[in-house]
Amino acid sequence: MKPIDLRLLRHASAARWYLAGSALIALAQTAVTITFSWLLAGAITAVVEGGGADAVQPAALIAVVLARGILLWASEAWGLRAAAGTGAELREALIAAIGRRGPEWLAQRNRAALAVTAGHGLDALDPYFSRYLPQLVLTVIATPAIVAVMWSADWPSGVIAVVTLPLIPVFLVLIGVATRVVQRRQLGVLQHLAARFADILHGLSTLRIFGRERRAADRMRATAEQYRVETMRVLRFSFLSGFALELLSSLAVALVAVTVGFRLLDGEMALGVGLFVLLLAPEAFLPLRQVGVQFHAAAEGVAATEQVFEVLDAADADDRPRLGGPEAPALFRRPDRAAGTLIVRDLRVRDLPPVSFRANPGEITLIEGPSGAGKSSVLAALRGAVAFEGDARLDGVDVRLLDAPQWLAWAGQHPGLMRGTVASNVALGDAEPDAARVRDALDWAGAAGLDPQLELGVQGAGLSGGQAQRVAVARALYRLGGGPSVLALDEPSSALDAGTEAELWASLRATADAGATVLLVSHRRSAREIADAVVELGVPA
Repeated sequence: MKPIDLRLLRHASAARWYLAGSALIALAQTAVTITFSWLLAGAITAVVEGGGADAVQPAALIAVVLARGILLWASEAWGLRAAAGTGAELREALIAAIGRRGPEWLAQRNRAALAVTAGHGLDALDPYFSRYLPQLVLTVIATPAIVAVMWSADWPSGVIAVVTLPLIPVFLVLIGVATRVVQRRQLGVLQHLAARFADILHGLSTLRIFGRERRAADRMRATAEQYRVETMRVLRFSFLSGFALELLSSLAVALVAVTVGFRLLDGEMALGVGLFVLLLAPEAFLPLRQVGVQFHAAAEGVAATEQVFEVLDAADADDRPRLGGPEAPALFRRPDRAAGTLIVRDLRVRDLPPVSFRANPGEITLIEGPSGAGKSSVLAALRGAVAFEGDARLDGVDVRLLDAPQWLAWAGQHPGLMRGTVASNVALGDAEPDAARVRDALDWAGAAGLDPQLELGVQGAGLSGGQAQRVAVARALYRLGGGPSVLALDEPSSALDAGTEAELWASLRATADAGATVLLVSHRRSAREIADAVVELGVPA
C-alpha cells in the first residue's frame, strides 16, 4: 500500500488542501516539541544545580504544553474535515464514473459490493486522515529536524539515531505487504456478505415457499463467521506489528540513553545537553512508531479507495465521446415533432436471432414474441444495458454514441422503486422535480388515485404490484415530458386488470399522437389494437 496515492490528490481537492494544512501544523508541532525539550531540560538542570526559580520558566513551559495540545486537536479536527470532504468527492466521482461506463458495465458488477465500497469503505477514511496521514507528514518534517538538532547538540547521539531509524521503515514495508493482503480479503468478505444479504432479502418470499430459508440463513451465518475470522486476523497483524515497532524504537532510544548516561558519568557531557538529547530521542522515533500503529486503522479506508480508483481509472480509459447532454435540445419538445426516428438493422444480442424494424414519431411499434425470443433484450440493447451487434440509429446517429437518458424514457418489467415518496420515484433523477408534471404522469399512467406524497418502503413497499407498475410507467412518462423522444415500455400491463389496461393503452395512443416514438413490448392481444406496426420475434420466416 502506498503511503499516499497520487490518484487521491487528483480526484479529491480536499486531500490537496489537507496535505498543505497538515504540513503547516507539523512544522508548528516540530518547533513546539524542540522548544519544550529545551525548556524542560533547562528547568531540570537549574533545579539540580541549585539555580533560582527564574531559571525554571514555568509560564513558558505551560504555554508550550497548551500549544502542543491545541496543535494535536487541530490536526485531528482538520483530518476529520478532510476525510468527510474527500469521501464526498470520491463518491461523486464514483457515481459519475459508473454513469460513464453505462448500465451494461454495471450489470456485470456486484452492486452490493460497490455500495459497501462507496459507503462503509469510504467512511473508513476517517482514521486515515485524522491519524495516519498526520503522523506520516509529521515523520517527513519532524523526524529529520529533530535528528538534525540532536546531531548539532551531540553528534554521537545523532549517529545512533541515523543508523537505527531506517530499520523502522524497512519493517513498515514488510508489514504493509502482509497487511494489504489480509485487509483486502476482509473487505472482500464484507462485500460478499452484503451481496448475499441483498440477494436473500430480495428472494425471501420465494425461499420461504420452497422451504429453503433456513439454508439461506446458514449460509449467511457462515459468511458472517468468515468475516469475523478475517477481522481477527487483521487485529492479530495490528497487535503484533505494533509490539514489534514499539520494541524496535525502544531499543533504539535505549542505545541513545545508555551512551548518554555513560558519558555523563565520565563528565564528557554537560547535564543540560544530555537531558536535552534524552528528551528529543523518543520524539524522533515517535512519529514513525505512530505511523505503524495507525497504519492498520487506515488500511480499510485505503483498500476502499483503491477499489474506487480502479473504477475511475477504467472509466477514464474506456471513456468515449458522447453526443447530447444536459444542454442538448429537448427532442420531444420540438415543434415539428420530426425527431425520434429509430432505425434498427440486424440487431443481435448474444445468440438471439437478428432484429430489424423502423419506429417513427407519432407511431406505436409493438414487439411481440414467445418467452425467450429476445423482446426485453432488444430494449436492453437500446438503453445500453447489454452489448449488441448490428446497427441502431436515432435520427441517423448511432445510439451507442448517445446517452440513453437523453433520448429514451424506459420502464422495465420490474418497477425498480425506491424508498421515498411516490413523487420522488416518479421524478427520479430530476434535480428540480415538477409537481404538476408528476401529477400529470400519474394520471396518464392510470394512477390518478395515488397520493404523490405517499411514503414507500424499501423497493416500493406499500403498493400493490399493479400500482408499482403504474408508478414505473409514470416515471417513464415524466422523463418523456422532459426531453427524450422515444418511450420504451416492457410489459407495462402485466399486473393490470382489463379496465386499467385499457386506460393505459389510451394514454400511450395519445402520447404517440403527440409526436413521441413509442416502443411497446407486450404479450397482450389488446396491444395490437393501438399498434401502428408489429415486430414479431421468434417466428419462422
